[in-house]
Amino acid sequence: MKKFAALMFASVMAMAAQGAAAQELTVGYFLEWPMPFLAAKADGAYDEALGMPVKWVSFETGTAMSAAMASGDVQISISQGIPPFVVAASAGQALQVLDVAVSYSENDNCVVATELEIDKDSADELAGKKVAVPMGTAAHYGFLRQMDHFGVDVASLTVVDMAPTDGAAALAQGEVDFACGYGGGLARMKEHGNVLLTGAEKEDLGILVFDVTSAPADFVVENEALVSDFLAVTAAVNAEWNENHDPEMLAKIASESGMSPEEAEASISTFTFPSIEEQLAPKWLGGNAQNFMKGVADVFVEAGSISSALDSYEATVNTAPLAAAQ
Repeated sequence: MKKFAALMFASVMAMAAQGAAAQELTVGYFLEWPMPFLAAKADGAYDEALGMPVKWVSFETGTAMSAAMASGDVQISISQGIPPFVVAASAGQALQVLDVAVSYSENDNCVVATELEIDKDSADELAGKKVAVPMGTAAHYGFLRQMDHFGVDVASLTVVDMAPTDGAAALAQGEVDFACGYGGGLARMKEHGNVLLTGAEKEDLGILVFDVTSAPADFVVENEALVSDFLAVTAAVNAEWNENHDPEMLAKIASESGMSPEEAEASISTFTFPSIEEQLAPKWLGGNAQNFMKGVADVFVEAGSISSALDSYEATVNTAPLAAAQ
């Protein structure tokens, strides 16, 4: 952790020199979603770097994060899915993408009940079935794209809006035929069914799965230095994890996410945490993420999930704080 400590010291010195407009900070995150930032949360690194207490509030969906940021109850959300971000931005909510929190094509999927014996070669048999989907999330987008790929008319399905944990319970009890979700909910779904496509197969179809750190645009404008320092803490602990996969860090991550070390390790092993340099490159925030968001929005419009899409999502990405954190 020496490298991490040195980076945090530099961040604290920078913060002391410039101050910040905000006097308090509330951050939204997910339980059962193990990420390196949770180790920094446990160590109080964000509080120290920002020079103020950080209040952490857990959510079950990215749509709930959007609502909390709209009301002013939350200033920053870590690991908000791109689809719920797009839904909010398309509706006129002034949110901005600040970084790529995590890429996880294997940790977001749809699971079909084992007894149905349906796989990718017989997926057309899903027509007329009942499915649990957390609407407006990455899992919802992936569900729509997969159904389109398999030629299953979504209108033929009974779609029930459920958080992943509830969807897993419904699948286990036989209340739905298949369910879509992520994190701990997905892990429990897999105990009662099978996925139709692997992460690699989804990526081959252009179904990317990644989350972002997001915040209201006006908050970022008024607190750009604070936001940059916040992102620097995240980037530093991500780099530390990528380099060492330290067991002590994993123990903190597991504890903070409400998981056992074994469960946390199983999930985080499917995650990728891009460096700042990688995030600023064309593959991510240098252009591809903006184009991907437009694609997500257009799919949602076609599916009737949102009324309209923005002409472009370029303005919803603000790389200035991340570049400054570099």
